[in-house]
Amino acid sequence: MPQLTPGADPPPRRGRGRRPADQVRAEILAAAGNLLLAEGMAGFTIEKVAALAGASRMTIYKWWPSKGALALDGYFSVVAHTLAFPDTGDVVADLTNQLVAFVHLMTDTPAGRVISQLVAQAQTDPELAAAYRERYSAPRRALGVEALTRAMARGQLRDDLDPEVVVDQLWGACYHRLLIPDQPLTEDFARALVDNLVRGLRGEIGPGKP
Repeated sequence: MPQLTPGADPPPRRGRGRRPADQVRAEILAAAGNLLLAEGMAGFTIEKVAALAGASRMTIYKWWPSKGALALDGYFSVVAHTLAFPDTGDVVADLTNQLVAFVHLMTDTPAGRVISQLVAQAQTDPELAAAYRERYSAPRRALGVEALTRAMARGQLRDDLDPEVVVDQLWGACYHRLLIPDQPLTEDFARALVDNLVRGLRGEIGPGKP
């Protein structure tokens, strides 16, 4: 079960000395992620992040060109551990565990509400849409593609499958239920998604096979 702490304060600053750049950046990301989970995009501002992190707006804009870019990096910084892709050598178990973790993150924490808001706002905000692709969806997709490609190289999956399509089949189905909730997004659904694909991914079903 993912453990997130929206609204938690960033680590306290020690002393009056100048903080290393890496520390400042980490504290800005922590502040941005926690603020986003606590208040959503409606309450997310550069000014609030700067105040929480004890950083200047100029410093933030040096690293992030827009509010959307900062929001996405902050979001990913607080969910990255939960969404880390395991590599145990058993691709079916890894796919199942990752998809189940993703579903719990979306349904049991504020992360699902936040990502829904980001997706919705990106439809009319080209800058946010570009940041979403570059800073969140593309890196997330790459993790799934890499895991599937490794499994293909190990001979665990068919060598002619398209990893990009499999990523869309699995995570796209979860996003569909998250954004169009006519059916619930549940752990059972995530497990069924993987189970329904396993035989095809392993080559147990193919042309001319029953």
